[in-house]
Amino acid sequence: MAAMMPFAVPIAPPSPPSPASARPPAAATAAPRSVARTRALAVASLCGLILLSLAWELWLAPIRPGGSWLALKALPLCLPLAGLLKHRMYTYRWVSLLVWLYFTEGVVRAWGDPAPGRWLALAEVALCLLLFAACALHVRLRLAHGRAGAARAAAAPAA
Repeated sequence: MAAMMPFAVPIAPPSPPSPASARPPAAATAAPRSVARTRALAVASLCGLILLSLAWELWLAPIRPGGSWLALKALPLCLPLAGLLKHRMYTYRWVSLLVWLYFTEGVVRAWGDPAPGRWLALAEVALCLLLFAACALHVRLRLAHGRAGAARAAAAPAA
């Protein structure tokens, strides 16, 4: 076997990193914090929308006294909660589309319901806008952070 290898290349041990390169760049540490904030905002606004839907239709201003079956509108909102908590990008994307149905309901009921229901509908609109903004920003930040990580990984062997 030794006859097949005409020469041996000595391998030097890797040099220890300098203190400046041991620290991650500021952008690498800022992105996960902002991603975590948008995730928390999305989960909080979704939970708020679920609680508002239930309280609105069961106690605060139901269509019929004693509550109505319209409280079941909170069930579709419960489905994406697990996906948001598990950081699934696909869930953030489709929640940002689903929330427009609730936004539309809030606008229609804010226009046509009497006073207690009108204020609840405006709260629903505000929560929907907050949820949409949080989901859209979360997706954008995660994609940007992923692209930056891929670019750093591609540049690392070349340097």
